[in-house]
Amino acid sequence: MTQLHDLTVAQLAARLRAKDVSAVETARHFLARGSKHAALGAYLHVSEEVTLAQAAAADQRLASGDAAPLLGVPIAHKDIFVTKDFPSTAGSKMLENYRSPFDATAVANLASAGAVTLGKLNCDEFAMGSSNENSAFKPAFNPWDSARIPGGSSGGSAVAVAARLAPAATGTDTGGSIRQPASFCGITGIKPTYGRASRYGMIAFASSLDQAGPMARTAEDCALLLSAICGPDPDRDSTSLDLPAEDFTRGLNDSIDGLRIGVPKEFFGEGLAPDVRSAIDAALKLYQQLGAKLVEISLPRTELSIPVYYIIAPAEASSNLSRFDGVKFGYRAKQYGDLMDMYKKTRAEGFGDEVKRRIMIGTYVLSHGYYDAYYLQAQKIRRLIADDFQQAFKQCDVIAGPVAPTVAWKIGERSDDPVANYLADVFTLPASLAGLPGMSVPCGFGAAQMPVGLQLIGNYAAEAKLLNAAHRFQLATDFHLRKPEGF
Repeated sequence: MTQLHDLTVAQLAARLRAKDVSAVETARHFLARGSKHAALGAYLHVSEEVTLAQAAAADQRLASGDAAPLLGVPIAHKDIFVTKDFPSTAGSKMLENYRSPFDATAVANLASAGAVTLGKLNCDEFAMGSSNENSAFKPAFNPWDSARIPGGSSGGSAVAVAARLAPAATGTDTGGSIRQPASFCGITGIKPTYGRASRYGMIAFASSLDQAGPMARTAEDCALLLSAICGPDPDRDSTSLDLPAEDFTRGLNDSIDGLRIGVPKEFFGEGLAPDVRSAIDAALKLYQQLGAKLVEISLPRTELSIPVYYIIAPAEASSNLSRFDGVKFGYRAKQYGDLMDMYKKTRAEGFGDEVKRRIMIGTYVLSHGYYDAYYLQAQKIRRLIADDFQQAFKQCDVIAGPVAPTVAWKIGERSDDPVANYLADVFTLPASLAGLPGMSVPCGFGAAQMPVGLQLIGNYAAEAKLLNAAHRFQLATDFHLRKPEGF
């Protein structure tokens, strides 16, 4: 019989509804898995008592005939979402012992759908990073090769799903932080259209970019979770879109015959590693065999997305993180002279190097005399990047290409070169700046047998089309079913 941890979310939900297994039994199994593989660094906070209480409540709902789609399914949350039953730290010393009085909307929505929380997952501090090496507490390790990074900032989420420590997890994507770790760890992850999921209760990094999304093994699982996560939240998130909740599973099996897949020439230049290109080319060829048509398109401002993002995101981070000053909540320096000294020492001691770097950049580009030269120009180019996508979608239905230029690199390899980390986001940043939905789908293996992800990008509110294209690909391949040795 298949082990519980090898079941997908859809399979596990069906087993729970059929009473083949209880929610408590399932939760105990995954808690034991998490404890056994604690050295991977996926989890920051667990509470067996809280998890089993939620599972017991789920069993009562199941016994009463409740048909909530995720009832009894255990999942884990990136520690950027606030939760009232677990600490909420954003991977930072600044919030080391913080307890929220409420749940984030994404967490509450999943709980309403019946999900049981296994714990909080490791991430780069305040979601700033591409490797999970910026967590204030510990790094997370890629289960395919523990000497390599899992990607970031949702690294803990990707590790938990890839190593079968959780059937699914939440992540957040500001510039690629769901898609890139999903690619590096061989799982599926989707960032919905900006505003499709409420940001209420997500500890803010860059407010015009941050988006919540699911990470799981299959497109079907992501569709189940995304259906629960998405929906309008006008009373608590003014950027929430007025689009009704949607069942993203309904169109999964639609034919993709005639689907026009745009292939941006800018995504296949000199910076793309040959092993990654080989896997992407094979995936695109398979799509042709499935009936799709490849269309060459151009996204001419792709390279500009890096300087644009690394002006806009730090600027917003500089503003958002000004609230962490040691006065009302979070870390406070133990020794200081006056109020200004307390501010300085609290922020110097509480924030890590990458967070400080981005705050300094953001403060600089917003300062008098530089706002027009940097921030305003970046916003103008952001608009042009979005326009490039709209021109492209006149020729195609979805866009496909690599998620990252290389497979996961060695831990510490780029620690002294933050710009090298930034350049790794070149293929994920454009969709983030445009607010478009994007996802990563396992499509093969590259150097050192490390996973490679295919990126699919859709037009606004086209999540169902992306999930359909991904699901049809997964019906024809088994990359999403493979797992690291020993897990």
